[in-house]
Amino acid sequence: MPSFDVVSEVDLQEVRNAVDQANREISARFDFKNVDASFELQAAGDILARGEEPFHLKQMLEVLRQKLSKRKVDIQCMESGPVETNLKSARQTITIRQGIGADLAKKMVKEIKGSKIKVQAQIQGEQVRVTGKKRDDLQQVIAFLREADYGLPLQFTNFRD
Repeated sequence: MPSFDVVSEVDLQEVRNAVDQANREISARFDFKNVDASFELQAAGDILARGEEPFHLKQMLEVLRQKLSKRKVDIQCMESGPVETNLKSARQTITIRQGIGADLAKKMVKEIKGSKIKVQAQIQGEQVRVTGKKRDDLQQVIAFLREADYGLPLQFTNFRD
């Protein structure tokens, strides 16, 4: 039986490269001269942005978005946390979301079943597996999921005939 998996994954190596490029651009920009501003990639895949003022963080976030999009990383996976400020510095945590959460997976399965396409959808961890008798039905489901907006970049992997 043909099947495929719906996943939401980000290439962390590309994220690391984009963070390095953003750090280089910020250190070379005139408006960041004599300003302590940098990005730091943390172990969990989060990015810590440090600057002297919230305005600097806003500018830095734009630079990071440009670098991520140039490296073909979908910026929908970015989730900006609150800006934390003290007397001399400001910082913000940017989370790179990966995987499909349980609530979103349930919503996807419900919408797939509600579309009346003859396929079965089931949740497997942080991905959704869709199986059907015909390849055309699976392609209809892919088109249906691409039209819907879930706030996450979706990839369709492991397509088997």
